[in-house]
Amino acid sequence: MEALSLWERFKSYYCEDPKSGFAIDISRVGFENNFFSAHQELFERALDQVSQLEQGAIANPDEGRQVGHYWLRDSRLAPKTEFRAQIDAAISAAKAFAEGVHTGRIAALQGGRFEYMLVVGIGGSALGPQFVHNALTSERDRVAPFFFDNTDPDGMDKTLSAIPDLAKTLVIIISKSGGTKETRNGQLIAKRAFAKAGLDFSRAFVAVTCEGSELDKCAIAEKWLARFPMWDWIGGRTSELSVVGLLPAALQGFDIDLMLQGAREMDVLTRRREVPQNPALLLAAAWFKASSGKGVKDMVVLPYKDRLELFSRYLQQLVMESLGKERDLSGAVVNQGLAVYGNKGSTDQHAYVQQLRDGVNNFFAVFIEVLRDPSSKISAAGEYIHTEQVEPGARCGDYLYGFLEGTRKALYDSGRESVSLCVREVSEYSIGQLIALFERAVSFYASFVNINAYHQPGVEAGKKAAAQVLDLQQKVEKFMRSQSAALTLEEIAAGTGLDSQVETIFRLLRRYSANGRAEMVAGAGPFGRKYRLI
Repeated sequence: MEALSLWERFKSYYCEDPKSGFAIDISRVGFENNFFSAHQELFERALDQVSQLEQGAIANPDEGRQVGHYWLRDSRLAPKTEFRAQIDAAISAAKAFAEGVHTGRIAALQGGRFEYMLVVGIGGSALGPQFVHNALTSERDRVAPFFFDNTDPDGMDKTLSAIPDLAKTLVIIISKSGGTKETRNGQLIAKRAFAKAGLDFSRAFVAVTCEGSELDKCAIAEKWLARFPMWDWIGGRTSELSVVGLLPAALQGFDIDLMLQGAREMDVLTRRREVPQNPALLLAAAWFKASSGKGVKDMVVLPYKDRLELFSRYLQQLVMESLGKERDLSGAVVNQGLAVYGNKGSTDQHAYVQQLRDGVNNFFAVFIEVLRDPSSKISAAGEYIHTEQVEPGARCGDYLYGFLEGTRKALYDSGRESVSLCVREVSEYSIGQLIALFERAVSFYASFVNINAYHQPGVEAGKKAAAQVLDLQQKVEKFMRSQSAALTLEEIAAGTGLDSQVETIFRLLRRYSANGRAEMVAGAGPFGRKYRLI
């Protein structure tokens, strides 16, 4: 009886698009029978608000900005003719540039073809390209990518040492404003590496930025190889299907038209007014129900495919930066959010499924199944022939599927909720589908809980705090260089007028001494030491 009941529930909560092969199952979320009818007004409002967003309504009231990532895959939707022309021109330019690199028409510094690229960015400017690279890479890649995605000097040194030949390396600097410090630092380190190798960086550097930004001005003044546009109406976390992601993808040899098609056709599905047939609305409803509309449970993303391993990292920014907000649109303090983490199946079985099943019930899972194995071939009769058997009647992919179903059942039997997504294969098309699905689910959920998904005051606060620390560092250095004697922390704080920041000064000088920038004179415990700059 229980199995029949669950089967009937599955049939009620399963949504499939036969044409694309995409499917979503929310039957393992504890919806009451009247949930969707009781929340119909909420769903209608979300559909209306996202429709207005697509038509050009101001979606970010804090900054008076439109939000146009939906226009990127169908420029006909853009509310202004100039936007349509800009989108089409940017995509055409990215494809033409990639073709020029592939053919050698755009030659590497010492002749021949660019074989490598260094993508310099942070946040959406790196997470999206990294995810797509990891998902689609193969031995057929035309240009091999490397990434600077932080301001960690050790990480940049490691990346530079891994690049086989700088003379055959294209460098793509991605920064919307041109003022992002992590990206600026990566740009400077890359320029110095080229100079050290005796190479003219300007003939290998490409900028992706807003017109008139600091980066744009720099690229013009230094006569960089090429410049590509970003726009004020595209946020970093929704920029993967702009030139930010399409240029590296095209250079690597991926079919960016298929990526855009997958996203465009998913957008069509997720505009449906019929809730049971709208995948993004179902996904957002599952988040809303499972987390009580307050983020009380985390979302654990479990793709059963190695190629989708970085999807959870990509979603961390898309979901958490969009939904993690202190206040709602009325100004009330709500502290909204939806924490995201994940692994890959069946690695998760040996990592943290034990806690998911038997530990604290503070999460819901999102399983992602990929139907086709890479060793599948289609016979003349249209049948699938699986060539890689590990034992009679069992293939590696069969085991992967078995672990997915087993984990899903084990979690359900233990009262843990889950959503299951299914794509036909990992391809440019399905990657576009997944990106578009989660982008719209974020928009719907933000409408459900009445927050602005398109600003990030917490990020800006962090940047301001970092700037204040760097300003403090300059003041401390200036004061200490004016003194000949070693000084205690309190003496330095008093001399700089930064008595309230003595802890930060302690941490700063601890770091200076570890890096040979300050001499540390032992004293009575960690707070009795004296410091002198070297």
